[in-house]
Amino acid sequence: MDQIPCSAHPCPAAEVLHLRTRLREEARGQIVHDSIHRRPGWVRTYVLRAGNAEAGFGSVAVGGPWENRPTVYEWYVLPGQRHRAFALFEALLGASQAQFLEVQTSDELLAVMLHAYGRGLASEKIVFRDHLATDLPPPTVSAALRPLSTDEHVLACLEARQGGGEWELVADGRAVGKGGMLFHYNRPYADLFMEIEEPCRRQGFGAWLVQELKRLCYGYGAIPAARCNVYNVASRQTLQKAGFVPWGHIVTAGLAVG
Repeated sequence: MDQIPCSAHPCPAAEVLHLRTRLREEARGQIVHDSIHRRPGWVRTYVLRAGNAEAGFGSVAVGGPWENRPTVYEWYVLPGQRHRAFALFEALLGASQAQFLEVQTSDELLAVMLHAYGRGLASEKIVFRDHLATDLPPPTVSAALRPLSTDEHVLACLEARQGGGEWELVADGRAVGKGGMLFHYNRPYADLFMEIEEPCRRQGFGAWLVQELKRLCYGYGAIPAARCNVYNVASRQTLQKAGFVPWGHIVTAGLAVG
């Protein structure tokens, strides 16, 4: 039995930046809550240790929507320390006094902790990643995207990792929808969004708009991603028609130890 004690200690975020970089590299996809580290007062960071050796880090959200709901949402353990995963996770829970979990299930190791320690699990969103390029024809010959943001603005937002760009979908001389991309995520990912006017839904405009936003996104040097409510069947079908595939869930849960 491993006798090396595991512990968690509060630290400045900069102290574990090299570990967050490794987490991002291993994720190989969009990390939905990546940006909250840049929001002052929203996060408490902990370095994890096995004995005196650095073993990983954990992040607990305490501001914004998580105020008065300390929530573990990010956790990384170095490969050579993963045989101590449960002890390290319990050390984080003890040091942080976290009460909730919010997990992106594409993070396989944290998803294991979710099912081991979480209670009352509920999926908030489905996260999608791009899988294939589509060649959907426009629903009408006059369908076109009209930029509401300049290229300069979009590129500045991409570099700053905040904000984004927006486009209007017009057909037969009128606006039928709107969509865009946001860059509040780990580089090089962008999150696509769109909305079609009610009278124009179920006519193919949504999937075509997503397809064209994907094309624009790649043109800016970003990789498109998306998410939708787990019960929004129409949005799920639209994203899949445009070449996205489901990749994970954002799941919330209460915490129980022991």
